[in-house]
Amino acid sequence: MENSAEDYRIQSFDLDTQMLLKTALKDPTSVNLEKVSSVIVDQSLKDHVFSKEAGRICYTIVQAEAKQSNGNVFRRHLLNRLQQEFKDREDMRARSLQEWVCYVTFICNIFDYLKVNNMPMVALVHPVYDCLMRLGQPDALMNEEEVDCLVLQLHRIGEQLEKMNSQRMDELFFLLRDGFLLQEGLSSMARLLLLEILEFRAGGWMLSSTAHKYYYSEIAD
Repeated sequence: MENSAEDYRIQSFDLDTQMLLKTALKDPTSVNLEKVSSVIVDQSLKDHVFSKEAGRICYTIVQAEAKQSNGNVFRRHLLNRLQQEFKDREDMRARSLQEWVCYVTFICNIFDYLKVNNMPMVALVHPVYDCLMRLGQPDALMNEEEVDCLVLQLHRIGEQLEKMNSQRMDELFFLLRDGFLLQEGLSSMARLLLLEILEFRAGGWMLSSTAHKYYYSEIAD
C-alpha cells in the first residue's frame, strides 16, 4: 500500500495527527484506533472535500487491521461514532447545513467503501436510507445544497442501495417524484437535478448519452 499522505488529503491536519493517521494506515494495531476514528469523523464533518475521501482512508485502515491482527476494532469505533452522530442528525441539520451535508456524504462514502464479504454493511443500510429520505423532504428540497448532496449520493451508491432494499428506494423515489411534480418554490436547478435523478434510476441507474448532454450542458450553462 504505497499511497502517499497527499492521496488521502491528510496534510490538512496538524503534524501529530498526520503522524497518527500515517501510522494507522500502515500499522493500525500500534495506535489508539478510537482516537483515529474520532479524528476522521470530526474532520469529515468540517471539511466537505475530506468527507468524500475519508471512505478510502477507513477502508485502508480496516484492511490493514484485518491483515495484521484479524481485528475490527477500528470499524467498531467508526460505526459507534456514526451512530451517535446519526441520533443527533436533526440537531446537526438545524445547527449547520454544511455539517449535515458533510455527514451524509461521509456515511454514504463509508457505505460505498467498507464491505463485509464483498457486500455493503447491513448495519448502514437503514441509516443511509434515513439520511437520503431526510434530504427528500419538502423543506430540504428547497435547499440546493441538500438536493445536490442527495443526487450525488444516489449517483454513487443508488444501485448498491437498491439491491439491499428496493422497497425503501421506491419510497424515496415516490418522495422525489412528488417533490418534483407538486412542490412549489423549487429553484430551477433543484428541478433539473431531481428530473435528472428520476431519469437516471428509470434508465437502470444510467443516463442515455442524449440525456447526459441535455443535463450537463444545462448545468454548465
